[in-house]
Amino acid sequence: MPMRIGRAGHDIDGVFTWALEPSAPFAFEPGQFNMLYAHGVGEVPISISGDPNDFSSLHHTIRVVGNVTEALAALEAGDEVGVRGPFGSTWPLAEASGQDVLFVAGGLGLAPLRPAILSVLTRRSEFGQVTIIYGARSPTDILFRAELERWRGRFDVTLEAIVDHSGTDWYGPVGVVTRLVAEAEIEPEYCVAMLCGPEIMMRFTARELEQRGLEPSQIWVSLERSMKCGVGLCGHCQLGGTFVCKDGPVYRYDRVASKLLLRGL
Repeated sequence: MPMRIGRAGHDIDGVFTWALEPSAPFAFEPGQFNMLYAHGVGEVPISISGDPNDFSSLHHTIRVVGNVTEALAALEAGDEVGVRGPFGSTWPLAEASGQDVLFVAGGLGLAPLRPAILSVLTRRSEFGQVTIIYGARSPTDILFRAELERWRGRFDVTLEAIVDHSGTDWYGPVGVVTRLVAEAEIEPEYCVAMLCGPEIMMRFTARELEQRGLEPSQIWVSLERSMKCGVGLCGHCQLGGTFVCKDGPVYRYDRVASKLLLRGL
């Protein structure tokens, strides 16, 4: 369906967020994605990064990486794009009810996790301890900085951020995100972990969580790799016997862990 861009904002270098205006209430579940179409250029899969309880606007956070996203980046508020979706699997919020929840995001991976975080914070009494760990390359690469600061100011949330490298303007920890995972206060038997970021980050984070006592079935990851058609027909996102756009992008880790270690898949 066609949608107009209500707001278009710059986030960090090479990344922007749209608030699209659906002509009718648009429902989605945290973790799902849409296919966004730039007229005359093509379409690209983009995770929905907004609040699932807000049916009047539809947020997407987009990194400029190719012809289609370059065409999308050139659009302004009031312009029209095509939207197809929503597609894909979702974060396990029902399974996490009554449990502690650990979110671990790396870089732009915070965008696909954001709807799940907002849902948990909206229904805060339904969950145990909520911990958010975020890693970025540098302080200037921190996504949704103002929102992270608001979340960190809550008494019912633990939030820690780390950067790979920094200058004198950063007073937080420096290093890889697994350092904060190793230090996080978690009770393994009552914890559900949701990870999104570069695959190497998710693999090492999952390994650290397993060493902390979590079972692979308690860990969920989002694999947004090579998706193109959104419905499992083109085969670009095939991962062994699964299609990421159709069976994912959110997977329970024990179902994909062995495939992520195979080169060429």
